[in-house]
Amino acid sequence: MFSEALLCFGASSTSVDEHDNDADENSEEIYIDSIFPECEDVDECILNAANSIGLKEIPRYEQSFHPVEVTKGLWIVPEWGAPPSYELIASESLNFFNEEPSFGNHNVDDVQATNIILNPGLAFGSGEHATTKLCLLLLRRLIKGGELFLDYGTGSGILGIAAIKFGAAMSVGADIDPQAIKSAHQNAALNNIGPKKMKLHLVPDRTFTASMNERVDGVVEDLSSHKIRGISQTEKYDVVIANILLNPLLQLADHIVSYAKPGAVVGISGILSEQLPHIINRYSEFLEDILVSEMDDWTCVSGKKKRVKEDH
Repeated sequence: MFSEALLCFGASSTSVDEHDNDADENSEEIYIDSIFPECEDVDECILNAANSIGLKEIPRYEQSFHPVEVTKGLWIVPEWGAPPSYELIASESLNFFNEEPSFGNHNVDDVQATNIILNPGLAFGSGEHATTKLCLLLLRRLIKGGELFLDYGTGSGILGIAAIKFGAAMSVGADIDPQAIKSAHQNAALNNIGPKKMKLHLVPDRTFTASMNERVDGVVEDLSSHKIRGISQTEKYDVVIANILLNPLLQLADHIVSYAKPGAVVGISGILSEQLPHIINRYSEFLEDILVSEMDDWTCVSGKKKRVKEDH
């Protein structure tokens, strides 16, 4: 209820974790990570949200977006922060809790790290959510150099940026949210990635079930000055990842997989562990050698696109 109230009073996104890694397993505390627009009065939003559902006390909260270590040598760094070399880092994000915060400060000496500079804005993908981390870990394993990568539902652009930094030749991202395209474009610039390396386009919601070639015409020029003609064909990409919601993942399975080359890896995330059987059942038709990775009750499914057997 509180999470929904936050959205009503100004938050642009929220995610709920009933089992925070730093919390006592027997605790009944619920942690909420939330993103707010820069112009939003966060204090007032939280006060109004609490009052609207009759909370007697205002939950304690910390406003922050600190560098996030996805794995050794891979960091997500806020635009307003410094890369995590030779500095103390507080690892907490924006948490709502009933006790005083305790910061897990640690010394980071990682001058060779891959740092992804990010300002998530209103788009999903700050690097703190388990599904984003799972996709980043998958990308890091898959990208060897020179690949074409498709980010189906690009959000903040974090996966596309990571793919380029890992060595991909080109990253293509599509999203139905204009704010996501704007955010991804800005984040690419923060990482010195130009339009020849990372191409972005906005697609009308209704055309997510149409072909990618049709969706090229939906590019908004003031958000992205480049179109992706010539690289949007099906069976074009070496790696395809869709980190979206369960229903579109199920409804658009054949469409998502169609953009991968035969034998290429397709990654699917945004899935709770309890939803995994639905995804496995749906994608087994298209993928083989399916692997599942899990983190904090979220999962990422990956597999190789099946090759069509020719009749002799």
